Order: sequence, then structure tokens, then C-alpha cells
Amino acid sequence: MTRHIGIVACSAEGAALCYRTLCAEGAARLGPHAHPEVSLHSHSLADYVRCLDAGDMQGVAELMLSSAQKLARAGADFLVCPDNTIHQALPLALPRSPLPWLHIAEEVAAQASGRGHRRLGLMGTRWLVDSSVYPHALRARGLDFLRPDQADRDRVARIIMDELVYGRFEPDSVRALQAVARRLANAGCDAVVLGCTELPLVLDEAGCGLPVLDSTRILARAALARAAGQS
Repeated sequence: MTRHIGIVACSAEGAALCYRTLCAEGAARLGPHAHPEVSLHSHSLADYVRCLDAGDMQGVAELMLSSAQKLARAGADFLVCPDNTIHQALPLALPRSPLPWLHIAEEVAAQASGRGHRRLGLMGTRWLVDSSVYPHALRARGLDFLRPDQADRDRVARIIMDELVYGRFEPDSVRALQAVARRLANAGCDAVVLGCTELPLVLDEAGCGLPVLDSTRILARAALARAAGQS
């Protein structure tokens, strides 16, 4: 028996990639065509964006808790959220959560440490990059990090929120994202965190010029291990 995974979804593309990874890679652990039971709940992305724009982390936490409660009633055993940004509100949600969560940044930090990286570039929404979500998780592992400069933060945020969350992958925008990653490499980073769950859809190591930490798939693989009783 495997454990039932609950996905607290926020943006569609990132949640879909997480779900596809659970299903596609489940067979390697569980046998042909097998994957754990998975349930997903999503509030409208617009509800989250309104709270984020207002700096209302309690509002974000309430949305996350609402999904958590629905997933608990659906029979989930634990939760994952394939959205880095709203992990800012997870500490507010945890005390009232009906189920335990895996933390995306903690899973990425564990992978980075295990691979021997020392200084990570952070890419994601402006809410995420400006936050303490990754700094806290990385420092706990003794890892250094670098944020892009303000112009690059704004550039990445615009591409994510105006294009990637809608499933639009414009070649000029992909090149702009690759250039941000290369600037982080030139500044001394030995890997880049794809800290938006849509970024792995358009960025890879070849385009970035340095190793990437794909937060979406790292989280999904950690969930598979937990569901299979291997972690």
C-alpha cells in the first residue's frame, strides 16, 4: 500500500507538471503503470494573487488550509504544494493543518547539499525572490545564495506572471530567462534554483549554462518516496 498524496495547487502549469511527474515516474518505484493515489485541489490563482499583492500572508494561509481540509476529507495522507511563492504562508497554515506537508525549499536545499553545491542563484516570482523562503532553507544546510538584481527580478516576474502561468512560452522570453541564469553563473553561482514551478518547462542546464535545481520535480520525487515509504 502506498500513501495518498494531496496536491495543494496554485498555478495550473506548475501543478500539472508536478502531477505528471508523480504519474510518469511512479512506475520506477512501484511497477509498470503504477503511481500512488493522488488528489488535487485548487482555488483560483486570482485569489492568491490578490492576497500576495496586498501582502496578506494570512489570507494565503487560509486558502492553503481550505485546500488542505478538502484533501484531508478526500483521504490524502500528506500534502505537497507545487508553488514556491505561497510557501511564505506555510508557517501560518501548519498549526491548523489537518495533515503534514513536504516543504519545497527544504527538499531543494537537501538536493543541493547532496550534490555538493555551495552557492545557488535564485529565480522565481518577485514575491518568492524577495522572501525568506529559500534563504531560510539554504542557510539551514550551510548554503550561500544570490538573488538577481532588481531589473532581472522584475524581468523574470513579468515573464512568469504574464506568460508562463498561461502556458505561453515565447522564444524571446526563454532567451531572457536563460540570460538571467547565465548572469548568476558569472556572479559565482554553481547552480540555479528554478524557484517557480513553471520555470522547468522552459529552462534546462544546457540553456542556463550551469546545473539547475528543478523545484517541481524535486518535490514530486520526494512525494513519491514518502508515498512509497522510502523516506
